[in-house]
Amino acid sequence: MNKFAFSREFRLLTPKHFDSIFQQPHTHRAGSQHLTILVGNNTVNNPRLGQTVPKKQIKLAVDRNRFKRLVRESFRLHQHSLPAKDFVVIARKSAKDLSNEELRALLHKLWQRLSQLPQKK
Repeated sequence: MNKFAFSREFRLLTPKHFDSIFQQPHTHRAGSQHLTILVGNNTVNNPRLGQTVPKKQIKLAVDRNRFKRLVRESFRLHQHSLPAKDFVVIARKSAKDLSNEELRALLHKLWQRLSQLPQKK
């Protein structure tokens, strides 16, 4: 039975982890007008999630926290179908205008697209 936990091993924790994705020249990406998901290779056997939600894009802390909570929940539910890669979700200004259901549907569609990626490159 699959576990749907979101423990430390499923997170990008240090700036070094984030920098490795931002500096990779051929990362995959998926996105919409509300958010972008960058994909990079990792050395572990499971997918990992990182999030960047700039104050400049989403001003209120309550909106930033809601966005991050919904992204974490969506990732947790889709982690078993994703390849063992690193995923960084970057919020855009219009993301705060989405309802919870709209954001969940958008993330579901993007995770489905990214689950088609090959395991290793």
